[in-house]
Amino acid sequence: MGFLIRAIFWLSLVLLLVPIGGGGDAETAQVGPLQALSAAREAVSDMVGICERKPEVCATGKAALQTIGVRARESARIAYEMIEDEAPAGEEPLTTGSIPAAE
Repeated sequence: MGFLIRAIFWLSLVLLLVPIGGGGDAETAQVGPLQALSAAREAVSDMVGICERKPEVCATGKAALQTIGVRARESARIAYEMIEDEAPAGEEPLTTGSIPAAE
């Protein structure tokens, strides 16, 4: 979760710094990189304080991250087993005929 927040922050900061000619209206307020950085710092400090204000949110988030971690490990284990499995016994390997079989 922290990785996603940091990635989104840095991506948005890069998008603010890259000069892209957009179809912005003259009425739209322009935000400078320093203003964006200041707002991002305030947002991060607010997110850090959410555990003090609402501890149930942090507990739920922690449980969700643990569940995601367990599922990711199990999926990786299954994928690894599928990759490492050899051809089932009794079946011959598939030959295409375009390349002669090695003897």
